[in-house]
Amino acid sequence: MKKLEKATFAGGCFWCMVKPFDQWDGVESVISGYTGGNTEHPTYEEVKTGTTGHYEAVQIIYEPEKISYQQILDLYWPQIDPTDDGGQFHDRGPQYRTAIFFHNDEQKALANDSLKELENSNRFQKKVVTKILPADTFYPAEEYHQDFYKKNKEEYQEDREKSGRDQFIEKHWDNEEQPY
Repeated sequence: MKKLEKATFAGGCFWCMVKPFDQWDGVESVISGYTGGNTEHPTYEEVKTGTTGHYEAVQIIYEPEKISYQQILDLYWPQIDPTDDGGQFHDRGPQYRTAIFFHNDEQKALANDSLKELENSNRFQKKVVTKILPADTFYPAEEYHQDFYKKNKEEYQEDREKSGRDQFIEKHWDNEEQPY
């Protein structure tokens, strides 16, 4: 029986955070959802108000024998603007902040090390504000949000284009191979 682990990340709109992880060998699933808030079983309508304390996030179920947590962290950072504490790209509000939610001490240590490495890289002019937090209850989003990039290809692509996410990635991570 294969061993599976969880990795949970907030990186703005969860629609844009699924595809970069979904296509890698060893990733069993990427679930869009909500975490870190104070409302049990929140709905999208509640979370989008920015008043529940939740982050839009993705929970990645992966097989560590095939893809490591470090590799997943390395995929995460180039998907976000880690210097923006007001949201991500055109999605504004606390529900769109960035965070790494660790599930164990090893993930916490690796996340902290990767954060320090990014801060020391001088890649950004502004301070890195992505938080590293203990994993909290994760609530899967409504079904219509799951695998949005597959189910709604045109809307997904239009949203990515107008968001400014791809332009930011090209500017700040242009020497990196992008998995999206």
